[in-house]
Amino acid sequence: MTLADRVNTFGQVMVARHGERVHKIAIDAGFSCPNRDGTKGRGGCTFCNNISFSPNGRKPPSIANQITAGKRVIHKRTRARKFIAYFQAYTNTYADIGHLRVQYDQALAEADVIGLSVGTRPDCVPPAVLDLLAEYRDRGFEIWLELGLQSIFDTTLERVNRGHSLVEYEQAVRAARARHLNICTHLIVGLPGETECHVIRSLDHVLALGVQGLKLHPLHVVKGTRLANDWRQGEYRPLSYEQYIHTVADLIERTPPGIIYHRITGTASREILLAPDWCACKWKVLNGIESVLRHRHTRQGSHCGPGLFPSTVLAGSHTDDHRQCIVSSL
Repeated sequence: MTLADRVNTFGQVMVARHGERVHKIAIDAGFSCPNRDGTKGRGGCTFCNNISFSPNGRKPPSIANQITAGKRVIHKRTRARKFIAYFQAYTNTYADIGHLRVQYDQALAEADVIGLSVGTRPDCVPPAVLDLLAEYRDRGFEIWLELGLQSIFDTTLERVNRGHSLVEYEQAVRAARARHLNICTHLIVGLPGETECHVIRSLDHVLALGVQGLKLHPLHVVKGTRLANDWRQGEYRPLSYEQYIHTVADLIERTPPGIIYHRITGTASREILLAPDWCACKWKVLNGIESVLRHRHTRQGSHCGPGLFPSTVLAGSHTDDHRQCIVSSL
């Protein structure tokens, strides 16, 4: 059996929905971030390295050129003929609605691009943006709103300088759900001060609010970040490979079968990665997660069911109570 036999992956859902492979093409449209330009803060999240998105501060190529290049690489690897333009770098709703429409229209005008996946912050999705995405959806495009939450714990969000709170995420999800938009939420495993208990509670809360997709990322340390300084000074210790694959297996088992996993690991290039080393080895991590599930004889949804979401999580009344989890000092 493969990982796709145990996890409801984005790839297999797209094949079922569109009759063939559909791949995301990562787009850098030159957007900024309110957590960098002074609107919410400066410097961004403690783990974010802007060089990994825009080396040397260069202006990114045109959207058309990025899509052409992405198609060439993906088609050579998988023979895919349908694509989703994934607006990935920084905050891709952080502009006036006219500018956003121009950028999104450029991507959708490209041959074989059947939709958009728009990565953004929970505090940057005003009604006009959601209405625009719903308009594209109503025209028959595959549309995903990707919200970077990372953790439900406001103490953690402050510690990593996210510049938003859980409340803003909850408001964004409810507004998107009111328009029947597909939502994919990003969670990070291994955030400073958090244990597996924290990420399980984050998962439960996100699922209780109602999303269609999830992305899981291991926190890795890259050059040029404040997290790198913490790591050098011994103030942050990354998860081990074994900790990550077992935690992700636990989360997958807890996730209802209908939820779509867009990603269950993340990598960084060796040129900027400081720690942990295994974050440069995507297939090792994916194979490790599959191996854990296989040895447990489990799959997505094996450990979910009635009563999964405690009333305190549904109500959001104790989502920032770290005392309910054993807090790591590193």
